[in-house]
Amino acid sequence: MVILPESAGKLLDFNQKLDISLLDNVVGTMYTGEGTTQRMAQEVLTTLKEHPEAWTRVDTILEFSSNQQTKYYALQILENVIKTRWKVLPREQCEGIKKYIVGLIIKTSSDANAFEKEKVYIGKLNMILVQILKYEWPRNWPSFISDIVGASKTNESLCQNNMVILKLLSEEVFDFSSGQMTQAKAKHLKDSMCSEFSQIFQLCQFVMDNSQNAPLVDATLETLLRFLNWIPLGYIFETKLITTLIYKFLNVPMFRNITLKCLTEIAAVQVTQYDEQFCDLFTFTMAQLKQMLPQSTNLKQAYQHGSDPEQKFIQNLSLFLCTFLKEHGALVEKKQQHDLVLEACHYLILISEVEETEIFKICLEYWNVLAADLYRESPFTSTLSSPIMLGQKSNDIPMRRQMYTPVLSRIRRTMISRMAKPEEVLVVENEQGEVVREFMKDTDSINMYKNMRETLVYLTHLDYNDTENIMTEKLHNQVDGTEWSWKNLNTLCWAIGSISGAMHEEDEKRFLVTVIKDLLGLCEQKRGKDNKAIIASNIMYVVGQYPRFLRAHWKFLKTVVNKLFEFMHETHDGVQDMACDTFIKISQKCRRHFVQVQVGEAMPFIEEILTSINTHICDLHPQQVHTFYEAVGMMISAQTDSASQEALIEKYMSLPNQVWDTIINQATQNVEILKDADAVKQLGNILKTNVRACKALGHPYVVQLGRIYLDMLNVYKVLSENISGCIASSGENVTKQPLIRSMRTVKKETLTLISGWVSKSNDPQMVADSFIPPLLEAVLVDYQKNVPAAREPEVLSTMATIVNKLEHHITKDIPQIFDAVFACTLEMINKDFEEFPEHRTNFFLLLQAVNSHCFQAFLNIPPAQFKLVLDSIIWAFKHTMRNVADTGLQILYQLLQNVNHEEKASQSFYQTYFTDILQHIFSVVTDSSHTAGITMHATILAYMFSLLENGKITIQLSSTHPTANNIQYIQKFLLDLLKAAFPHLNEAQVKIFIEGLFSFDQDIPAFKEHLRDFMVQIREFAGEDNTDLFLEERENTIKQAHDEKRKIQMSVPGILGPHELPEEMQD
Repeated sequence: MVILPESAGKLLDFNQKLDISLLDNVVGTMYTGEGTTQRMAQEVLTTLKEHPEAWTRVDTILEFSSNQQTKYYALQILENVIKTRWKVLPREQCEGIKKYIVGLIIKTSSDANAFEKEKVYIGKLNMILVQILKYEWPRNWPSFISDIVGASKTNESLCQNNMVILKLLSEEVFDFSSGQMTQAKAKHLKDSMCSEFSQIFQLCQFVMDNSQNAPLVDATLETLLRFLNWIPLGYIFETKLITTLIYKFLNVPMFRNITLKCLTEIAAVQVTQYDEQFCDLFTFTMAQLKQMLPQSTNLKQAYQHGSDPEQKFIQNLSLFLCTFLKEHGALVEKKQQHDLVLEACHYLILISEVEETEIFKICLEYWNVLAADLYRESPFTSTLSSPIMLGQKSNDIPMRRQMYTPVLSRIRRTMISRMAKPEEVLVVENEQGEVVREFMKDTDSINMYKNMRETLVYLTHLDYNDTENIMTEKLHNQVDGTEWSWKNLNTLCWAIGSISGAMHEEDEKRFLVTVIKDLLGLCEQKRGKDNKAIIASNIMYVVGQYPRFLRAHWKFLKTVVNKLFEFMHETHDGVQDMACDTFIKISQKCRRHFVQVQVGEAMPFIEEILTSINTHICDLHPQQVHTFYEAVGMMISAQTDSASQEALIEKYMSLPNQVWDTIINQATQNVEILKDADAVKQLGNILKTNVRACKALGHPYVVQLGRIYLDMLNVYKVLSENISGCIASSGENVTKQPLIRSMRTVKKETLTLISGWVSKSNDPQMVADSFIPPLLEAVLVDYQKNVPAAREPEVLSTMATIVNKLEHHITKDIPQIFDAVFACTLEMINKDFEEFPEHRTNFFLLLQAVNSHCFQAFLNIPPAQFKLVLDSIIWAFKHTMRNVADTGLQILYQLLQNVNHEEKASQSFYQTYFTDILQHIFSVVTDSSHTAGITMHATILAYMFSLLENGKITIQLSSTHPTANNIQYIQKFLLDLLKAAFPHLNEAQVKIFIEGLFSFDQDIPAFKEHLRDFMVQIREFAGEDNTDLFLEERENTIKQAHDEKRKIQMSVPGILGPHELPEEMQD
């Protein structure tokens, strides 16, 4: 159907009768049409929905339309009005809507067939009723609870829907009220709900006792589940609720899942006065459980072949057992019901074997708590393995630990055979069964590994003999082939690597020698590239986890490093990467051992590595070479004798330096060589190698930097000119060409190298005198005169690093830096919030650095430039990019604090900018896209209001009323500002809000909540009736906060001036 403009006009003309069939057609077109007609239909419906009178047609649509989608659309119109304009509607219209909705719900839900058929429609009606209740109950509808309970007893399907309404109301008030309604209103509704709960509870009890209607019972249990986390505890523990749940519903397949969820919610309650009832809950549930699910059941298989509800049951069971044992396990132990606890653990161990990650995570959390708890109870009574102690009785082991011993051993086996993949492992088996390199980090798996690792470490502390025996046995089964598989070897080696440090050093040594020998043997024994890759990856992971062992055993360390060099020639996907990663980890932890002459060696091992560096790296990719260089650099950094260290650095950098010198010499004779793609690419790689060397060596890298510094800056200038020339002749698109990108890489790496070294340098004066002037000369002019697309964002981050490191030593250069980068960068980023994201971020990092360390420089720049700085800060915190907005707020807060310490400059700053800043901060506070920054908004506003209150602002802020008190002036300023921005709020609300800003300025959390409440009020059109905003309660809270603050001030002599003191406190 084509929607003609006149038919659209007809729908929007409220003077004529609504044409229902036309509306049905338009709605149909929106759901099934396409292209332009669909878009027009959408526009018509949106315009109609936003029309202030649209809600007056809802009853006609619902009555006469036969299309479900049209009815749903009508309900959306109504919901919109209720959420935003309920308080502006005349009272009789509110009553009319209310009666109409209630009538519709009763009519639709009383008929069981219609109720089943129109689920979505009635769901929307229920939501609308709950929205109305949030405004009307209890003040305008005090009898709501008794009405709904009374109506429920007349008809079962009506009762079922009423349960849903009560559930929704509970969720709205107790679960989702934060940020949707003011705190005071939420509290009032919660109190009302609790005080009237007995009627609701009697209804639930009545249904559970008497109804044979399964859907109704199910809805009642669902509703009860939502109530359990807030109802008064007497209803749970002093009624027959627990026994009804366990004996009547738990063993009925249809209800067992929801019942178990209810029991879990009860188990999570943390109180001490109902110990007896908790024990009964556990005893009765376990008794039922043993009938439903015999202890011999193989849950792993049962889950695999089970239906969806059966699988859910196993998951809910794990939640119940873990919750109960975590909260009340100690209580059941105290009552000497050890068998019950062990039976529950038995079920949990069976559930832990189920192949479903989410269920395993639930069990894992409890095993972690249990193992940590047993360990902390007596950390040092681990079973002792030395021969002298073997004759000792086990009665030194705490009773509780003895009780759990069989359980713990089974958990160890489960943990070892299910160990998750650690972050360091890069060689994995994919879904097709191929061995490949992993490129994407799986954060879920990494978190799981961390939790399993922690649990296994506790379990090892509790009995490392048992852990070692299980691991050794499993390893032998790998070697003799009985359990050989990639998965089994992986989980075992990941588990072995994860308990590093949990054994005594002697035990660790004995254990590891076996492990490494067995793994090296496996490597020789197995054929096939995939097998070798998996074994290699496991050897590397295990050795990388045990630096303590390697440090103590030089021969092993040397063997391992040589094995890694061997793996660096293995071209299987991922093996070289892992070899380089493991090499860097080992060199970080054992760096000293490589620069010392070890027993039986003629020279330090580093000399050997440097002599044959070429052979080690010949098969590696460039980025792997960079990792290799960083690792060797770490070893050299351990050499404390500076002359020896310099000699090592020279030898270490000789390979890249030879290539560098060749290219530089060629460029000296013919600068065109710097347009050759290969030469430029090589320069980029050499600089990347230097960056990694610098990262590893720190300040001593200066000997290498000095050697290439000026050449490097000259290359920077030449390449910049090349890039600018190409852009001038061929336009900005040229920046996407490979050669230009390689040139920019050289520029970026130059800046990265310099900022990396400056951040690690230890002589700021020398850096400022020798290295900074040539850098500024090469980089700044180039940045300023380049076209925006060719400006490197790293220039800004390098300047920020220099300012952060050199602090006041660089203050004299700030005007030069600002002249070059400030205005031209601001021009790039102040058109919108999206373009040049990196320049944006780095620009504000530079601003932040100058503000923190060289604030004096801000005071010395001309006022017009300072205004630019402040404008850019305001521009920053209005950003939609979260990191930029956060930086902007931090800079502003720091700036306000800095200004406060500058007596001369502060008053003119306040006079010029204070009200401006306030206005801009309020514009983001009230903008819902900036709610993430509310803590910082609150901190800054609280600081600004306390400046006012503490008399730090002595100059008159008002230019029109020179005698006005600053506090009163700001209150008036804010009142006018907020009234103009939100005309739907009345004056009393705004005044209360402004008073609160002053009362809470010493308490950031309260200040933040106060802002949040105001945001809620902004979203509601309040009309004249503002009693519902609980102004009185808010006023009382504000007054209490004010009195409290005053009391604290009075208790400290001198905080209040003599004229502020009450009469009786004066002499």
